[in-house]
Amino acid sequence: MHLTPAMQNFILHWGDMGAKWGTNRSVAQIHALLHIAPDPLSAAEICDLLNLARSNVSNGLKELQSLGMVKSQRKLGDRRDHFTSIRDMFELVNTVIESRREREYLPTLRALEEVQREAEADATPTAVKLRIKETLDIMQMFDGWYTDVSRLPRSVQMAALRLGGRIARFLPKGKDG
Repeated sequence: MHLTPAMQNFILHWGDMGAKWGTNRSVAQIHALLHIAPDPLSAAEICDLLNLARSNVSNGLKELQSLGMVKSQRKLGDRRDHFTSIRDMFELVNTVIESRREREYLPTLRALEEVQREAEADATPTAVKLRIKETLDIMQMFDGWYTDVSRLPRSVQMAALRLGGRIARFLPKGKDG
């Protein structure tokens, strides 16, 4: 496989974004390469194409597999594992969202629940207790909404995505709108 300038730019940008998304740059570059590669790649091929150390690629592949973003498979006549990213973009986005929810959002909800219990038991001022409660309530509402939507059939989710802001036509108008 040969990386064109456009492919290199995609991989480099994905790597830069990885740092902003909270992952290692090389892990994000490995994912980007596997995402655009037409065929599964071995770890050795990934090392060669990205000019990364074998240990770096091995650790990156383990991390991506643990997140459910990369899968390994075997080829007849080849003892090596070959890796590919989730091919279905909808599934990939859902995997990323669910992973971030598990790693970031849910621990924050649990921490806020604990803080709220603490605030009820100590001398936290009422105004602060109310702010903590409002924060927790809204975050729980968003999480409940996400959970409800994630259970809907894919076709319904896609229809809602395509509707975008136009969905407001189907909702009652409040005094805000």
